[in-house]
Amino acid sequence: MAKARIGKLPPRYAFLLNPYADERLSQCPKCHTPTYLRKFALLSHIDEWGPMAVGKTCRYCTRCELIITHQDALEAQLAERFRSIAPDVNGHQYMVLGTVNQRSWQRGLQGSGHQLGEVLKHTADFKTVLDLKGEAGGWYPAIQA
Repeated sequence: MAKARIGKLPPRYAFLLNPYADERLSQCPKCHTPTYLRKFALLSHIDEWGPMAVGKTCRYCTRCELIITHQDALEAQLAERFRSIAPDVNGHQYMVLGTVNQRSWQRGLQGSGHQLGEVLKHTADFKTVLDLKGEAGGWYPAIQA
């Protein structure tokens, strides 16, 4: 069965949304190389609002093509954006769907906004979406063999 896609561009990048506010990832969790800051236009869907492209500086691993976004920073940016245009939407559920081509996103910022169909022509879904799981630190009993 074919996987449904939203964007018209081929899938690109792996994506990880870090839900831990006290954990910052300066190394890639897959290959353990240093990550770098890079700006992406992330297409998100917000419940009771719809899709919105947000420019977000994220951690990026060039080797794994992995975008790492910290959930608390993304939610703060969305809250700031909605504070003036739709305060009743703050705190609603959202989902990050993919990335929008930078040039297309920047044209939208300059006032030549596009319809949703036009934005989707310049959107790439994620190849994979990863989950970050952590263990609490501390002492644990030795594993009995």
